Amino acid sequence: MGQLVTDLVPDTDEDDGMGSLVRALFDARDDSLPYLTHQQETVTRGELRDRVTNQAAVFAEYGIGPGSTVGLRTPPSFTQIEVLLALWRLGAQVLLFDFRLKPPEVATLCTSCRPQFMVSAGSNVRATFGFRSEYEVVTERRRTGLPATTGHRLVQFSSGSTGRPKVIGRTARSLAAEVDGFAAVPGMPVEGDRLLLLSSTAHSFGLIGGLLYSLAAGVSVVFAPRVFARDILRAALEHRITAVFGVPTHYELLAAAIDPPALPDLRIAVSGGEIMPPQVAARFAQQYGVEVGEAYGTTETGIVAIDVGGTLRPSVGRAAPGVTVRELRGELDVALDESPYLFDSGGSQYADGWLHTRDRATVDATGAVVVRGRADSLVVIGGLKVDLTEVENVLREHPAVEQAVLVHEDVTEAYVAVAADAERPSPEDLSRWCRERLADYKVPRVIRLLDSLPRTSNGKLVRQAATLQAATAGEA
Repeated sequence: MGQLVTDLVPDTDEDDGMGSLVRALFDARDDSLPYLTHQQETVTRGELRDRVTNQAAVFAEYGIGPGSTVGLRTPPSFTQIEVLLALWRLGAQVLLFDFRLKPPEVATLCTSCRPQFMVSAGSNVRATFGFRSEYEVVTERRRTGLPATTGHRLVQFSSGSTGRPKVIGRTARSLAAEVDGFAAVPGMPVEGDRLLLLSSTAHSFGLIGGLLYSLAAGVSVVFAPRVFARDILRAALEHRITAVFGVPTHYELLAAAIDPPALPDLRIAVSGGEIMPPQVAARFAQQYGVEVGEAYGTTETGIVAIDVGGTLRPSVGRAAPGVTVRELRGELDVALDESPYLFDSGGSQYADGWLHTRDRATVDATGAVVVRGRADSLVVIGGLKVDLTEVENVLREHPAVEQAVLVHEDVTEAYVAVAADAERPSPEDLSRWCRERLADYKVPRVIRLLDSLPRTSNGKLVRQAATLQAATAGEA
């Protein structure tokens, strides 16, 4: 598909870079094409362009302009998308908060970032975990806020699955390069495709691979009203979906659906956010006749490796166009021109032009990347190294186990979610299962069963012992 937007964005980090990118995204295709659809409502590219223009005029009256820092916290909606694009059109630096974060979490993040403005959903917000077309927004000026001191125009936060989130910045050039990288990946949706976007639009794969790439490529983006299998399948049928982007949990839901309808138009299914369990991918393919592809990336780098067709498993695919990776001491590094971390939040994770993902991985002769889990999943027990990921995989192979997480402090504890339609095993049953397949020193000392495991705001499994223990106490 070639370069769609990169050449239209200035080489420097000047304030107009993000405005140029927004204009390039809209100008890439005809305004009459549909872009956003939710249930019976469809917004064309031209209609969204007008909404963004009007919204930008309102924000300009508040004094928001090039280099302003703005926190954005709105639920998944058309409103979220038009507000984000409007702020970028003005050259603002946008701190993108996942709406599922609680106010104290947002307040903690704001102590270091200090946005000058906060744009939030207004009084018409209701408790919901689905998608709505529109929300009113409230813009609040913060006296203690500070303007941007760098050219980063998207600010995100690491998932926090193992610790305090890091503050991560992306420039207009890096976002444009990622959009063009997706355009060069074989098998990606193209103009005329209808993409059911289940991935969070507040996180990298859903935002850049889903929304921004689709805007550049002329892909129509469809949203399901709620994340239930019946709602997802109804939307897929009604809108003749040709592609789905989601996380493993979405594919688990769809694979477990009872008597699901055939989806004859579906030909692309890609999972991102965390590594897809092979058994889930196999069940989905058996149910719907489409292999599940894999997209591996980080908040810091965006997409790293991708296999849209799902033919290269157990690898996560080869490095995306424009991305350079290396295997160093058994871990994966990604080349970056500069550190993505703001406010000295990255520690030693970036050095000498390389982002250390701290994911254990191998890169074979064909360039395929096999990710084997976090480097911090290796622990020492009695002088012997134990890979907690290996034990998790053994537990997941049990027919009654849907998901498993291991943590190690004084002892190794396993937290296991049991499949809803399975006969519930006892901890002793699962311990025996492990002993039959693992050396004794690898077997978890404690196994706790839960109905579901806690996840971070972008769907990743939480690996903090205190959170898992609290979840166990809550179910008890």
